[in-house]
Amino acid sequence: MKLQLVGCSHQTAPVELRQQLAFAAEDLPGAIERLQLRFPNTEAVVLSTCNRVEVYTASEDQNESPSHEDVVQFLAEFHQLSPEEIFGELFQQSGEDAVRHLFYVAASLDSMVVGESQILGQVKQAYEEATRLGSTGPLTHGVFQAALKAARRVAADTAIHQRRISIPAVAVSDFATQIFQRFDDKNILLIGAGEMAEETLQYLRSEGAQEVTIVNRSLERSNMLAEKWQCRPDHWDRLRELIVDADLIVSTTAAGQPVVTLEDFKKIESQRHQRPIAILDLAVPCDFEPTIGKCLGVYLYNIDDLQIVCHRNRQARQDEWPAAEQILEEETRQFMVDLHHRATAPTIRQLKESCELLKAEELERLFNKIPESNLAAQEEIARAFDRFINKLLHPPLDSLRKEAHMGTPHSLLEAFKRLFKLKD
Repeated sequence: MKLQLVGCSHQTAPVELRQQLAFAAEDLPGAIERLQLRFPNTEAVVLSTCNRVEVYTASEDQNESPSHEDVVQFLAEFHQLSPEEIFGELFQQSGEDAVRHLFYVAASLDSMVVGESQILGQVKQAYEEATRLGSTGPLTHGVFQAALKAARRVAADTAIHQRRISIPAVAVSDFATQIFQRFDDKNILLIGAGEMAEETLQYLRSEGAQEVTIVNRSLERSNMLAEKWQCRPDHWDRLRELIVDADLIVSTTAAGQPVVTLEDFKKIESQRHQRPIAILDLAVPCDFEPTIGKCLGVYLYNIDDLQIVCHRNRQARQDEWPAAEQILEEETRQFMVDLHHRATAPTIRQLKESCELLKAEELERLFNKIPESNLAAQEEIARAFDRFINKLLHPPLDSLRKEAHMGTPHSLLEAFKRLFKLKD
């Protein structure tokens, strides 16, 4: 029985190599098919994200499992690279180390941003896609289902996922939710159409935001982002009119100077009729003059306010690390115990079946000498045989279970097979 992992991540390889080794969704079926053709008795799952490419293989027969070099060769050939070029960049783990690594990955303790929730979905998707393609089996089912369970336990029993540490996440989920109880009835204005604007949109949508207007100096970029997220684009020269109607403004430009000055805001303040407005200024330098925050009904937070919370949340996540790590270590140990017990199961079953056959032969010989009418004697003899076999097998089987609890009981298993002439 062999479980192996070969791959790379943001911690071990540069982004250029990760991009070269990444599998596009449309290429994955062909990759797994090629791997199975080369190793027909091997289970396989490929996890490919922007931060990692990992190939998990598993086989009941260790001799039929691909080696470290085999997987490197497969990756190199599929991506038309030289094996020598990538071998030193790929790490290999097997057995308990591979299990532990997968558990840490699924729980996002191995992520670039510890506690991010996206990786759990990516691990689940990789496992489900491999299952759909027919490359999973008992071993990969067991380890990936256990990994998902361990990750959910970390999420439920620790606060490591509850502390947001990106600026957009903190802006929407920590600040805006303190001002508004709901977002589905709010008129939201997003100023800017870059990466931070798009990330902010994700969190706004997750909070139920529906009416979102995007304004940017480049109308083309506004249109692209609006089409992707089904928002409404508008023209830059209508910015002040849009501010009048807004309940929440998120500003993310790289203008280099204020987009809205106090003087600008004063000109439209009366048109708002003192309606409350929340302004999340994520730009550096600020898009809104800080003095606007002193106006009646204005809740203005800038990047400095948000970074303080980000830093505090990052520290809180670090404080949760020991508890999360303890959970993952417990789950890893339990999985390995179950796996080692499973390795002994065929041998135990064969031994018991062999004893049952011997018992049946001896009972048949004895019952031929006892009158058929004496059922009580026959039943008592049968029970005596059962007790004798159970007592005889208990010490060796107990030793085998204890050995399995401490690790793979290779030597003891082999001794059992030789002593009792059991076949694989």
